[in-house]
Amino acid sequence: MKRGLLILATSLVIVISGCGNTANNGNKASNTPTNTASSMDHSEMEHEKMTSEVPEGLKEAANLEFKVGDQAVITEEHMAGMKGATATIVGAYDTNVYAVSYTPITGGDPVTNHKWVIQQELKDAGDQLYVPGTEVVLNADHMPGMKGATATVDTGEQTTVYMVDYTPTTGGEPIRNHKWVTGDELKAK
Repeated sequence: MKRGLLILATSLVIVISGCGNTANNGNKASNTPTNTASSMDHSEMEHEKMTSEVPEGLKEAANLEFKVGDQAVITEEHMAGMKGATATIVGAYDTNVYAVSYTPITGGDPVTNHKWVIQQELKDAGDQLYVPGTEVVLNADHMPGMKGATATVDTGEQTTVYMVDYTPTTGGEPIRNHKWVTGDELKAK
């Protein structure tokens, strides 16, 4: 009886341990978040609203890795077809940049780790860098239900952000004035 329970318990441990991180889409397993509807999925991003206008108070970057007009390869997948796309830099600005989590004011699932919102897109933000866990109100209108939502800062850093034009690697219409990509998400072409 004890031996049978021991075999059953061992089998159960093996089965359970095999269930960890199976959603790797054919890639090696990792502990990094995947792009799901609530994590880094910008499929509902309202690019038709994107203009070359920038929030008041945003200053052009002084020391640039990529200058306006340069081309670079996007290394992150904020949305389908972004990773590996060739981007043309249309703006570069020094500011505080944040990944945030929020629930859209229009309802629906919470959005986690949305990248990126800049200091000038936060209500009454001032200049101080917010630390993770701080609650902020979003003035950004990148996605439906974003503007006016209360968000929690997941990460924050002072850096250069870029506005870019690119054509998705998945095909389709070119994306103009995508806001925002950091220098860490671009590599020289």
